[in-house]
Amino acid sequence: MSKVHDFLKDAGVFYYATVDGDSARVRPFGLCVEYEGKLYFGMGKHKLSYKQSIENPNVEICACNSEKQWIRIRGKAVFDDRAELSDYVFEQSPNLRRLYNDETGNVLGIFYLEDAVAEIADMKGYFESIKL
Repeated sequence: MSKVHDFLKDAGVFYYATVDGDSARVRPFGLCVEYEGKLYFGMGKHKLSYKQSIENPNVEICACNSEKQWIRIRGKAVFDDRAELSDYVFEQSPNLRRLYNDETGNVLGIFYLEDAVAEIADMKGYFESIKL
């Protein structure tokens, strides 16, 4: 799991894909933290990506790192509303407090991927599959 976390941190921005009816939707994300042996991600509960992830939790994440490798992670989004997790995420990414607070009314939805598999590959033929 640390290898996947480090890959996403190196990438900086990764892309989160959901299903909206019969269409794919992709958007950039940046929040990824390790907590209690899982990788957690987050998005605003007011966003369409949250609604889509609730309606169909089968999602995929994709990114490229500085070594020109790419990663694909697929699994089922499972949301976790524990206060201690939220506190930890805000400790790790304090800039999120500007977006998600009582004044804005925005709430951060935090999730991990259940039954997740990460695949790391490159154009030279390298391929690694990691079960999360």
